[in-house]
Amino acid sequence: MAMFERAFDQRFRPHWLSYILQSLLAAGTLFAVLVALRQQSLVVAASLAATAFTVFAMPSRVTASPRNVIGGHLVGLAFGAAFALIPAQSALTQDLVCALAVGGAMLVMAITNTEHPPAAGTALGVVIAGFSLPVVLGVVVGVGALTLIQRLLRPMLRDLILTRDPGARSGGAV
Repeated sequence: MAMFERAFDQRFRPHWLSYILQSLLAAGTLFAVLVALRQQSLVVAASLAATAFTVFAMPSRVTASPRNVIGGHLVGLAFGAAFALIPAQSALTQDLVCALAVGGAMLVMAITNTEHPPAAGTALGVVIAGFSLPVVLGVVVGVGALTLIQRLLRPMLRDLILTRDPGARSGGAV
């Protein structure tokens, strides 16, 4: 029985309503984004789903801040758009273009302090789906909706993910 109890977050029982409501907020917002995208790019929608998780399960983390969410997705969108313009004559070339779009987006996000891991998926998704107005609108509307709802409800949101001890080392430099 003790092993079963350790499988679940200890904070769930006293805060079960927050867990359920925040998960429903993420699902509802993502539903609206998917309807707006209208199947234009489900690959891009996957990165927005990861963003929904981030902003509603970890609202106080830096990666969930408006700067990181909006900035990260704009960087991912820009790199995806730029690399989508490169003609890929083979599968290997397409793989290289996709990888470079993600790597470039990651570099610029790190340099500009707009790190948002799901936005790397936006760069990849835009290269795969191709750059188009519906894809741009889907990302912009989706990111805007997620950020706006999170900001409006921020006082009621709680972090659902435990953090490690701040004094613990997370690894050394390369």
